[in-house]
Amino acid sequence: MADTCDILISGGGIAGLTAAAAFGSAGFDVICVDPTPPVTERDVDGADMRSTAFLQPARGLLERAGLWDRLDSHASPLQVMRIVDAGGTLPEPRVVRDFDASDISDRPFGWNLPNWLLRREMVARLAELPNVQFRPGTGTRSLFTRTAEARVGLSDGTQIRAKLVIAADGRNSPMREAAGIGVHTTRYGQKALAFAVTHPIAHQDVSTEIHRSGGPFTLVPLPDWQGRPSSAVVWMERGPRAVELQTMDTATFEQAMTERSCGLFGPLTLASRRTIWPIISQQADRLAGERIALMAEAAHVVPPIGAQGLNMSLGDLATLLELSEAHREDPGAVDLLDRYHKARHRDISLRVQGIDMLNRASMWQAQPLRDARAMGLNALYSMAPVRKTLMQMGLGVR
Repeated sequence: MADTCDILISGGGIAGLTAAAAFGSAGFDVICVDPTPPVTERDVDGADMRSTAFLQPARGLLERAGLWDRLDSHASPLQVMRIVDAGGTLPEPRVVRDFDASDISDRPFGWNLPNWLLRREMVARLAELPNVQFRPGTGTRSLFTRTAEARVGLSDGTQIRAKLVIAADGRNSPMREAAGIGVHTTRYGQKALAFAVTHPIAHQDVSTEIHRSGGPFTLVPLPDWQGRPSSAVVWMERGPRAVELQTMDTATFEQAMTERSCGLFGPLTLASRRTIWPIISQQADRLAGERIALMAEAAHVVPPIGAQGLNMSLGDLATLLELSEAHREDPGAVDLLDRYHKARHRDISLRVQGIDMLNRASMWQAQPLRDARAMGLNALYSMAPVRKTLMQMGLGVR
């Protein structure tokens, strides 16, 4: 006999765990599976050293999912987004512009948390929900859909019958492939390093994105680590340079990252492992098929600029949850999934295109193009209505 549920979630990353908590808190019977058990400690092999910035609109969803109370005390507020252009002839700031959340809101832009900690707290939340089963170490193998249900084969040999399958299983989504949904992928020849640092100068709740060439170098506030101010770093570079940085000895790497940070926080000290992953843009041709909805990286992938990636994913989740609650008797109905696709596809396309343009501009090596980038930043910042609109668009609000 197959197990049954309202919703099967394929994928136990940050997006999939959030979806399981949200749908479970809303009263749906949920099974969430992932072939890789989550790593919920900081300094062990396999720990995800990236961090996630939840922007303002995400907080309401996290509260509904019963997650925010668990996360609040660990979160570092992001009050200011600072853009630095260091694309002159010397590696030093030549344009510095601050986008302050107080210009548009009485709240910070968002809150930043380490991914390993998010997994720990999200798994603990799922354990509190009697209508949610989390099965780490088990993946999805097959998908067979009919008008009334989906049947999903799992790697442990069992089968699940569900009204709706949510594919939150990454950029190489097996459920998307099983549903026959294609993707369009753009490769940049870049890789990103993710790690944590400490520094003598406090970040003061400022997220700093430094542009020179190869890609941005971004420092995002974290809580103090071992008594010192700390930040999560994402350093994007062309592939060969990124691999070189990944394999550098610690002292040489610390010198290189301090120079790339323009010394804005003083000498940087490596405070974690270094992880590395390829940078792509990707968008699925459709966000839904028969009895299946795609979300998060199964639906779209963008370079890590402006904290857009997971927050686009939470936009997917919020839309799907709202539609499902309005059609609780059948969350996988054809008309519901069609509305989901129409509600999200245009916004995703615009954001993928916009972030693609920003990433290409951040990679510029020729000096005239770097100068044009600095002039563009100055021009946009100097127009207050445009600056305010850009901040609102970045948050996903109008």
